[in-house]
Amino acid sequence: MANVRQEKKYLIVISGPTAVGKTSLTFKLSKHFECPVISADSRQVYKEMNIGTAKPSAQEISASMMKLVDHISIQDEYNAGIFEKEADAIIRNIFEDNQFCILSGGTGLYIKAVCEGLNTFPDVPKHIIAELTADLNKYGIQSLRDELKTKDPSYHEIVDTNNPHRLIRALSICRHTGKTFSSFLNGNKKKHEYKIIKIVLERDREELYDIINQRVLDMIDEGLTKEVRTLYPHRLLKALQTVGYKELFQHFDGILRLEEAIN
Repeated sequence: MANVRQEKKYLIVISGPTAVGKTSLTFKLSKHFECPVISADSRQVYKEMNIGTAKPSAQEISASMMKLVDHISIQDEYNAGIFEKEADAIIRNIFEDNQFCILSGGTGLYIKAVCEGLNTFPDVPKHIIAELTADLNKYGIQSLRDELKTKDPSYHEIVDTNNPHRLIRALSICRHTGKTFSSFLNGNKKKHEYKIIKIVLERDREELYDIINQRVLDMIDEGLTKEVRTLYPHRLLKALQTVGYKELFQHFDGILRLEEAIN
């Protein structure tokens, strides 16, 4: 035990787009290094969402000692900040007895939270948000663009200026603090007592689309429609506002034909 604790620790981070092969590689490495896996997937964390999230089987979860999967209910509040705290605690615990730990998933913000830490912003009074929303409705989005360009030109260059929510978010910080929004993005990165090894998987785009399309058809065959119908009474929950579920909700509402929802 003493030797394990003295050895250099390694967090292997596996990321990449949907259906690129993260799960397969994760299980192979977990078996090779005999180490647990932490799931960095913002949908597989929910107990009720299985087929539509391509969640591993119970046997695979058990064999890889996977953490933070099947973790909470769709009724529960969950975000990257909560994930970071829980994942950090699990990593510390794993490294007590293991030299390696794997963090794997497609939710980039979750991975960033663990590897770099999240940006922290001050709470903004609701009246400032209301004022900016009123400005948007009265003067249009260009007024927000112009104000942001004046108050924070650096962020104006990189933000999606067609997204009013992001403009309002940035300007609310500017108005409330008198500082630029950018100044809150440049905090010190987390320091770790372990080494991070990042593996980013890629695949030809057309090939990836073909795999995703086939995966959707397989999910339908496995019972995705039934799973989503079961969740229909909870369709307004934040956890269910996600691809694969919201389209089928629209089908049940009569907005989309099944073929349209699948495509």
